[in-house]
Amino acid sequence: MKNILIICSLLFVFSCDKKQDVNTQITLTTTDISALTSNSVTTGGNITSSGGINITAKGVVWSTSNNPTILLSTKTNDAGTTSFTSNITGLNADTKYFIRAYATNQSGTYYGNEISFTTRIAGSFTTVTSANGKVWMDRNLGASKVATSITDTSAYGDLYQWGRGSDQHQSRKSITIATQSSTDVPGNANFILPNTPLTDWRSPANVNLWQGVNGINNPCPTGFRLPTEAEWNAELSSWTTKNADGAFASPLKLTIAGSREITINGAGTSGSYWSSTISGDGSRYLNISSAGSFVLTHNRSYGGSIRCIKE
Repeated sequence: MKNILIICSLLFVFSCDKKQDVNTQITLTTTDISALTSNSVTTGGNITSSGGINITAKGVVWSTSNNPTILLSTKTNDAGTTSFTSNITGLNADTKYFIRAYATNQSGTYYGNEISFTTRIAGSFTTVTSANGKVWMDRNLGASKVATSITDTSAYGDLYQWGRGSDQHQSRKSITIATQSSTDVPGNANFILPNTPLTDWRSPANVNLWQGVNGINNPCPTGFRLPTEAEWNAELSSWTTKNADGAFASPLKLTIAGSREITINGAGTSGSYWSSTISGDGSRYLNISSAGSFVLTHNRSYGGSIRCIKE
């Protein structure tokens, strides 16, 4: 009887140890997007646990609907071990997509966190050449037409927080939230206004999001980017009058489209146009009004207009 009890005890211990080891679930994360264009994007995944079983497939899935899966979405099959990169092409321009990494083993398919992004505007738009010989888009991002007057509301366009992509937060009707994002792509369409201090929608801040045509969140069409502070100053110096009237009289036909903090303000009286240039905890922007036009600094949670310049 004693021997039987010992054998049973050993079997029980073995059984318990075996049960603890049999966790076959894969855990993984989705890589933040980069190299975004009007029809392509780069992302990928990082597998933190294989579940103790060989992984038979991995990649990313994407769709215009949330929670994409390998059965209902387009997917890639990627090489690599724990980390992999996925270069996605053939996307539609100016379209919102949802994407997440996946990995499969004998026990099933598992998914990483979901990321959403909007592809850039296609290059089928007209441009204007300024007095300095620079080529610009002929309208603000989000505007439906070229301005016919300085207060043409159809030419106002959207109001972007500095460094964010076109994820619909820029809509003048987007809702506000106080929770800052810890990633470059917040994955929501909310206008992020932290309670205090009102400095940045991202924590920690990332000052590289709008730097050049390959900026991580560059919202401009392929081959275009945010102008620098120096480029705005050069345009300003070419105007006949250094105010809102001179801004509209220039080839750019800039409007007084307002700005956004807690609410939208100044529409019809002033305009704020972001540059890519940073300054301390803020970034530089061109402010235009009837009283004058200047390049100033504001926090990066501020909402301003964008006029893209060609590289």
